[in-house]
Amino acid sequence: MVALLRQIESGVQRPGQLERAIEGMTAKVLSERLKRLVEYGVVEKTSYPEIPPRVEYDLTTFGQRLLEIIDEVDALQRQARRKN
Repeated sequence: MVALLRQIESGVQRPGQLERAIEGMTAKVLSERLKRLVEYGVVEKTSYPEIPPRVEYDLTTFGQRLLEIIDEVDALQRQARRKN
């Protein structure tokens, strides 16, 4: 899930791009994860009324903060490993 958020953070926003950017990610799993992230308010989905339809995903403010917290936890883990 974090890899997906990192890709969105780096500017990869369309489902096909996300699927190609994350090794082993299937369209079905990606769709389920994106749906859940939208439900939780971590990402927002924008649908464009075009033919063919275009959908893009962006991090919400909550999603950006969540990644900051994940970065802080990673930093704490690295510190703990160095002390041991």
